[in-house]
Amino acid sequence: MSRGVLEGLEPALVWTRFGELTSIARPSKEEEAARAYVLGWAGERGLDSVVDGAGNVVLRAPASPGRERAPTVLLQAHLDMVCERDPGSPYDPRAGRIHVVSDGDWVRAEGTTLGADNGIGVAAALAAVDDPEVAHGPLELLFTVSEEQGLEGAKALDPALVSGRLLVNLDGTSDTALTVGCAGSVHSFLRLRLQPEPPPDAWVALEVRLSGARGGHSGNDVAKGRVNAIKALGSLLSASRARTPLRLARLAGGVSRNALPREATAVVAVPPGSDDALRAGVKQAVVALRGRHTATDGGVGVSVERSASEPVASGDATARALDLLAAIPSGVLAMRYDAPGTVETSTSLTVATTEAGVLQLASMSRSASAVALEETAATFEALARLADAELEVRRSYPPWEPDRESSLLAAARAAYARLHGTEPGLEVVHGGLECAVLGTLLPGVEMVSIGPEIVGPHAPGERLSVSSTQRFYGLLGALLDDLSSVA
Repeated sequence: MSRGVLEGLEPALVWTRFGELTSIARPSKEEEAARAYVLGWAGERGLDSVVDGAGNVVLRAPASPGRERAPTVLLQAHLDMVCERDPGSPYDPRAGRIHVVSDGDWVRAEGTTLGADNGIGVAAALAAVDDPEVAHGPLELLFTVSEEQGLEGAKALDPALVSGRLLVNLDGTSDTALTVGCAGSVHSFLRLRLQPEPPPDAWVALEVRLSGARGGHSGNDVAKGRVNAIKALGSLLSASRARTPLRLARLAGGVSRNALPREATAVVAVPPGSDDALRAGVKQAVVALRGRHTATDGGVGVSVERSASEPVASGDATARALDLLAAIPSGVLAMRYDAPGTVETSTSLTVATTEAGVLQLASMSRSASAVALEETAATFEALARLADAELEVRRSYPPWEPDRESSLLAAARAAYARLHGTEPGLEVVHGGLECAVLGTLLPGVEMVSIGPEIVGPHAPGERLSVSSTQRFYGLLGALLDDLSSVA
């Protein structure tokens, strides 16, 4: 929607493709329309295309004239996006309704995520094939699915479909550095049986809703002091329980394993006449919460409303649920000693659900250290034993270790220095990149990740820098030129 605001922006080919993508619904595991879009684009140009069993797409584009003998370069991006929206917003990326707004040097979404992560990478890859100003050797375009759900598309890729061993990942979020590594991750699912039973006679059901947290990327934004809505609601309920007895009926919050939860809701039952005591406890706790996060996330609010009566957890199960919420680690666990100011290990409680009397708390842990990831998994194992909860651990992907001697990295550094007159930074990011998986699937592959400046991915208000997009695309074109001119 509102693609007209992108007209006149340069590079025009990139913004045209990106504008088209903003009107396509593409949540994780529902990438059919986005896949049809890139396949249709390829068909119009007579390019070879193939789709593997997981739904990943590989397109093959011939070299520019005179560059046929150059090595094949693999341009890689993902089709899915995190679909977040503000409550009450008329826009919804899950339905392909993204309202694009131009604001100076920024393009942003009104009330929703923008999908620049990773729509701008898809757009840049398509533009590079169409652009007569970009000289390149043979290209393979790999568009993966379900990246935002544990890199599942990349994990299921049929490696026989890909021949290139120079991989340029287009999922970076800053044009001041080249990304050369990323954290690995582990997903932990704690499941606690609530032992539901009818509420005591005359007890009152209340819905407690915490909203207004900024949210963000569970890796890139984990050190920014954001409120975790699920953890915060657990704290409010614990504070209220100190004033009046309560029983937990259900708890829900968060929408993605890869995003900090912005909202959480609990239904509880309290003795008759205890409404005011619970509201007072919640009010006091939320004031303290805002005070703690004034500089980083001070817009948190809470509401307490009457709700329909429903079965509630036993007193013991309620206590164990609230204690478990308090004990689950969430946030930065360790910083890197070799890169001051950089997070090494973190974990984020990202999704809470209650189904069939079972409370499930899902966390995503990240680390640049495989050893630290295992230590974090052991912490969740201990929590499960203490809370008498079930635990499922899914080891998602390993860290992507930097290869600083890579010829591809050398070429990217040289192209960057020539364009900008300065050496690029080399980053190991705390988020996950598909390079972590593809490096294990494609023997001998060399990898580097580039991208424009994207602020606030995975949360409403996500924005993309126009000037940075120009620089990102310029670097991509220069790198493709250099890699094909040496043949």
